[in-house]
Amino acid sequence: MRGRITIYCIAESLDRKSLELRLRERGGVALLHTFPDVLYGQYEDYEGDELVTGDVFYFDYGVIVCWGLSQAAERDVIRSLAGPALVDPLSTQEIEVDEFNFHYTVHEKPHIQNDTFTINYRLAKDHLLKLSISHALAQSTKLTVYEERVVEIVESTRELPVILATAGSVRLGRREIAQLIGRVFLQKSAVNLLSTVLDTPEFFWSAPDAMQSLYKRVCDYVEYDARVEVLNARFQVLQEMLDMLRDHQNNGHGARLEWIVIWLIVVEVVVGLFECASILGWVG
Repeated sequence: MRGRITIYCIAESLDRKSLELRLRERGGVALLHTFPDVLYGQYEDYEGDELVTGDVFYFDYGVIVCWGLSQAAERDVIRSLAGPALVDPLSTQEIEVDEFNFHYTVHEKPHIQNDTFTINYRLAKDHLLKLSISHALAQSTKLTVYEERVVEIVESTRELPVILATAGSVRLGRREIAQLIGRVFLQKSAVNLLSTVLDTPEFFWSAPDAMQSLYKRVCDYVEYDARVEVLNARFQVLQEMLDMLRDHQNNGHGARLEWIVIWLIVVEVVVGLFECASILGWVG
């Protein structure tokens, strides 16, 4: 048997209580287990005369992982089940969708190659194994959203150092620079404060070692740790650039104040000279 694994990042987060209530109202196998940071259930519905079934993992940080569902069934999951529980839904341009494949085999141990997971038939119904894989894939897809946001900021500011080097100044006001600093800070805080995306999930604290090992292998496959390092390095470069622009602007403001003081002193000296000349009778 072969099937698809589709990962959707569609919101900043999911309202866990609302989603759990919605799944319980759906009944049946829609909600089977609750874990830290994730709800697990199965999807069952008919497409014509065919019963469509699959596993679905709903992650608190706005990611849904579907196993073995058709595209129509996945759309139903997103619209009917997860839709009412979305918190700060992503725009159409920001929604991230990743796709992998899986197939079952008789003898091989779980592994991934060429975006395809190989799973032993004996583990076909092991939702903990699928959860271990889904954790890594969900974190990777969420990280992609942050990566694209940072790339957008980088693209919008990449010309500023060049302009500063060639022209000696940039046409950005204090407010605009402060807004850029705020955008970078918000994204950096969102990444680093969302520990469920950066850290090893709480589920693995008590899970069998084999599950954590599988999770680590999937993280290595999607180059998760390296991407986090690159993302933080980009944040650092952006922060240094914006600090440089702010210092440059502050220095320019300080220089203007110095010239104002100098001219005030010159005016005061000139006035004083006229007063002295008037006292001495040199001027009428």
